[in-house]
Formats: sequence, C-alpha cells, structure tokens
Amino acid sequence: MKIEAATDSSLFRTAMDPLRLLSRSTTIRNANKKNATPSTPSGGQNAQPQLFPTNAQHSTTVKKRKRGRDAPDTIGDQEGSLDFFGSGSSKAARLPQVDRQNPVSKGYDEASVAGEQEEAQDSTSRPSSLTDGEVRTFYRQHKLKMMWLNGDRRSTKEGRKKAKHEDKVEKAKRQIFPQPLQSFRELEQQNAMSTTVVKNITDQGYHAPTEVQLGALPLLLDSPSRYLPNLRQAAEVGEGDIDLLTVAPTGSGKTLAFMIPLIHKVLAVRQKENQPSKSTLAIILAPTKELVSQTVNEGRKLAAGTSVRITQLRKGMRLDVNEDQPRSQSNIAEKSVVKADIIVSTPGTLQSLLQGPSGSGLHTLPTVLHLVLDEADVLLDPLFREQTEGIWNALTNPSLRVGLWSATMGSNIEELARSNINMRRERIDSVTGRHLAEAPLVRLVVGLKDSAVPNIDHRLIYAANEQGKLMGLRQLLHPNAPSKDTSLPLLPPFLVFTQTIERAIALHSELMYDIPAEAGGISRIAVLHSDLTDKARDSIMTRFRKGEIWVLITTDLLSRGVDFRGVNGVVNYDLPTSSAGYVHRVGRTGRAGREGGVAVTLYSKEDIPYLKHVANVVAMAQKQADIKDGSGVQQWLLDALPSLNKQEKQKLKKHGIESRTAHGNKSDPKAGKKTKISSKSGFIRKEENKRKGAIAGSKRRQQADATSDAGDETDFGGFD
Repeated sequence: MKIEAATDSSLFRTAMDPLRLLSRSTTIRNANKKNATPSTPSGGQNAQPQLFPTNAQHSTTVKKRKRGRDAPDTIGDQEGSLDFFGSGSSKAARLPQVDRQNPVSKGYDEASVAGEQEEAQDSTSRPSSLTDGEVRTFYRQHKLKMMWLNGDRRSTKEGRKKAKHEDKVEKAKRQIFPQPLQSFRELEQQNAMSTTVVKNITDQGYHAPTEVQLGALPLLLDSPSRYLPNLRQAAEVGEGDIDLLTVAPTGSGKTLAFMIPLIHKVLAVRQKENQPSKSTLAIILAPTKELVSQTVNEGRKLAAGTSVRITQLRKGMRLDVNEDQPRSQSNIAEKSVVKADIIVSTPGTLQSLLQGPSGSGLHTLPTVLHLVLDEADVLLDPLFREQTEGIWNALTNPSLRVGLWSATMGSNIEELARSNINMRRERIDSVTGRHLAEAPLVRLVVGLKDSAVPNIDHRLIYAANEQGKLMGLRQLLHPNAPSKDTSLPLLPPFLVFTQTIERAIALHSELMYDIPAEAGGISRIAVLHSDLTDKARDSIMTRFRKGEIWVLITTDLLSRGVDFRGVNGVVNYDLPTSSAGYVHRVGRTGRAGREGGVAVTLYSKEDIPYLKHVANVVAMAQKQADIKDGSGVQQWLLDALPSLNKQEKQKLKKHGIESRTAHGNKSDPKAGKKTKISSKSGFIRKEENKRKGAIAGSKRRQQADATSDAGDETDFGGFD
C-alpha cells in the first residue's frame, strides 16, 4: 500500500515510532553514561541550562504542531537565553503575545525556527503588558522577590524594629511587582534606550535577560510611581530614581544589570544638557583591581559607539574635584585630569586622589549622581568601611542614588547602608535648609539569599593533616592516579585558594614541577597575590584567561566578582573564613548557569572546629539541587560538627585559622610546624634542619677562626 506524503513529516515519524511516542514525557538514560565525556563549564555552550530546573521543564521537549511553522516552546529555548531558576512552561507568564486562552494549541516543533524567531522579534518590538496575576506568577517562577524597605512605618528606626516581627500578610503588602523585562529588544521601545546600546548588548551575545537583569532593569529604568502606587511625592521622583540593594548568585549577570542603566542615564543627562562630557556622573567601587579592570572592559563594550567614557582610576591621575577648594598648581601640572562619565576604582585609590591637605578631609564631587558598590558587603566591612563611607560622604549632590550589589549581604550590611542613606539626607537637609525627598529603598533578592549555586558539584574531603591535603591536591592534578573517588571530574583549568600569601607561595613551590615538561611544565602553574606588581598580576590574569595557565593558586584576592567563564573547578586548599567567603570562592565556576563545575574543599583535623559554616552552605546547595545521596555533606557530619559562637566567628573572619597565619598560634608553638605545606615528613625535615644547622655552625666557626687569626697578626708587630 502506497502512503501519501504527510504535510508534517516529523509528526508522521513520531506516530510511526512506538518507543518515541510512549516516551514523550520520559527522559531516556544512556546506559554508557559513565564512559561519556563529562560536561564541564569550559566545554559548555553559550545557551546554558537552568540553574534550578523544575519538573515542568520536561514539557519543553515535547514537539507540537503549529500550522507548518514551528519554534521552541518557551523563550528559554531561544539562542543565548539564560534561565537560572526555572520558570516552567507557563506560556501565559513567559510569552504574553501568544494566545493565553489556548496555549497548548499553540504548540511548536523544530521545522521552522527561523520564521518563529522573526515573529518573536516583531512581537518584542511592541510593549507587552502582563496582568497583575501573571506578573506575580512570573516572578515566583523565577524566584525573584522585590520589597520596598522604607515605605510606611519602616522609614523610622522604631518602625523597623516593629517590622521585624510583622506577620507574612504585612510583608506581602510591601512586595512590589513591576512589569518584567523579557527581552533586551524591549529596552529601545519601552525605555527609549539608545539603539547603539541595545545593539551592543545583542552583539555581545546577550538576548534574553537573566533573573537579576529582568528584575533589576525595570526597577532602575521605569518610574517608581508605576509599581509603587502609594509612593508619596511621586512628582519629585524621576525615572529609576531609587536606591537598590541587590542580592543575586555569583555569575548571574549583576555587572550588566547595573552598567546598562548607568550608561542609559548618562546619555540622558548629556542629551538634556546638550553638551559633551565635562564632569563625572557615576562612580563604581570594587574591592580589587582585577574586578575594577573587568568592570571597565564590560562597560566599554556596552558603551561602544556612544559618547559615554568609562575610565579605570589609577595612581597618578587627578580628579576634577570641587574648584572652590585650593589645590597645588604643581600637583595639577604633574597629574593628568580624568575626564570620564563613569569612573571605576577601588576605595583606596579613589580616596587617595580625593585626599585634601593634611587635616582637611576629602575633596567633594558634587556632580556625581550615581554610586554603585560592587561586592557591597566587603566594601562596608571593617576592612574597607572607613574608605567607602568617606567617599560616600564626599558625594554631595542631593540627587545621588546608591546601588549595592553582591551575592551575599547580611542584615547588618543592609542596616548600615540604610543608616548611611538616612544620615546623608539629614546632613544635606541641615546644610541646604530644605527638606530632601526620600527616594524609595528597594531590596531585590534572586533565589535563596546568601546561598551557593547548586549547579556545581560540592565536595568536602577529609585529608587528616597537611601532608594529606597536599597528597589529595596532587591526585586532582594526576587524575590517572589510584583513587577511591573516581567520580570527581576536576579538569583544568581550576583555581586553588589558600588562606595567606605565604601559603600560596609555598604551595606553588611544591606543585610547580608536577606537570610534565611535555604538557608545558612550570608554565602551566602560577600564583597570584596582592604582593605582586600590577603588571605581573595583569599578565597572569591574561594568561589564565587564554588557557596558557591551567592551575592558578591564589588568595581571596580572586574570590569575588572576577568572571572566569571556562573555569572547571575550585579547590579550597584552606577553609574560607566565613560562609560568604565559601559562596564567593566556589562561584568562580559554574558561571551563568553552566553545569559540570566542581568545588572541592580539603579539610584536616585542625579545620574541624571551623568547618560547620561551610558544611551548612553545601547542605543548602544540595537541597536546592535535590541531591539526596549525601555526596557533598551527610547529615551525621552536620550533627557532629561543633558550632562557633558570634565572637569566635568574628575572630575567624578577621584572623583566619591562627595556625596557618604568619605568626601562628602562640598557645601552641608546634601548630605552625604541623600546618607547614611540604611533601616531606617531619622526621626528614628535622634531619635536614640538623644538617643545615651543622653547616651554618661550621661556617660561623671558620669565620670566627679566620677573624681571630687576622687579629693576632695585626696586633703583634713582631721583634725589632
């Protein structure tokens, strides 16, 4: 019997294949999965999977018919899209332009993706509006929570104390739900963003925004009166005129989330003034030079072809500070004046350039309208707090708006930021003699606050002592060596974190010859720390990004913000001093939702009293990833580990594990010897020290004898 050609060949093949038909909603597992090449972040594609997949995600694999023209079932299947927390397959929330009354009938197949993408582009060029229920569903599926912090009774200190005990109903009333941004193409139509900026965004491969971007961009670009109906003095609040506290996972795209609005607002101000750049309008502070350099590079890519100038502040430059304050003419001649719209700097560098004559404090920058604190919890930590607050107070423009961004932000940092905002407003009120309108303070949280990304494999490995840790790290360097745990696919490149600079240098000396010469030898292992020159640090970073360096040993200098998209793993050779430190360290892998990253934490007997804060973060990440085999941390270990009190946590965060610091543990003089990084046993080191001491003593005696002999000849003049 001759069968006529079907109008839909893919549907016909599906109907004639019983196995495919019966397993449409079932994931078929590969029996030879163990032999397959492991997926790693360095081998991943740009279009990454969901960070927190949901059961509804399977529905995106079902092929349905759409009148001869097909496309992916959800916006998450489009090229370059990132969906960190999983939004399911709800078409009503994801694609409002599709028929919401009958979303199932609007099915898709793979036959004609290009035609549907053209249709999607046409639809995204028009402003889309979701109903209140759809917006709430949308944000709930993406695990986004936005809350107005200084509304109503929370604007006073007494109100904030009462608000801590308020019920869920009251908290729900303070949640806000702006219209979400579903595509970067909407920026040009809805927010009047420059066509050049939008083109720069798409040219960099960014098509659909990540969770933090689809939540933060509407807050920073739309008028607060649109999503804050009870906002007082709405006429005095402009577009995106809010102070924003953002907590989002590592690698989720926070840099783009604050850089795009800054460039847009700078262009708007310059267009309004109808003049080129003459003064600085925005300042971005970051804790390390590496993060500053990365932020500048990303910003320049987004601002290419526009008049916005972004500059990294370095020593030897001079800022265009308040002209009313005296300056040395010779100083002006020696230093180059910075003419940039957006300045990116570390707090120390900026403070040194703002420093006035001795005792006169810092110069002011009255033209700055926006201050961004990247890794805000560190910048407001005691290490940088004085510098950051000094710069904050030097920005005297009444319209200054602040953004705080980090993957971890405790309640104390949030309270400190709110206190600084209020005190600054009160100080300006007392100087100007008029009441300054209070801008809305909004907190945006993506996923679970202060949690590690669950799309990587977290492992805690007991190594007994320092020699065991070194042996364990060597086994990771030589994966063919016999090991009980063969399921640990830690492939280079990867990062190794130590507690101090001295330990990083010592570990590098131990491992520099472990890679054979045929594979590159010592050039494949490097150490990076703050004692190196800027030129050396830049060179190592460049070589690591190019793949010339496979193993990079470092301190917490690289634990925050630095984006290494191809890093396959992180090894905590020394325990981080806080749970936030662990979150940021392991966040160097698994960037942008890439799967296959591995985070290995080696701990010895001396580390057990300080391990629980790390184990708790690992357990939470396992819970989010729905891992129940206890491969990272088991419940009996959590129950057995001791807990630290508040004072001990602060001491650990400030000084680290004392036995591994330069001065060591004064109460236990032998602790430093136990934690010395060396592959030699204690007996061998003892014998070598004896030989070295004997040789040194022999040399001293020889020198003493030579000196005494020379002295005798000089003193005795001989006989006449």
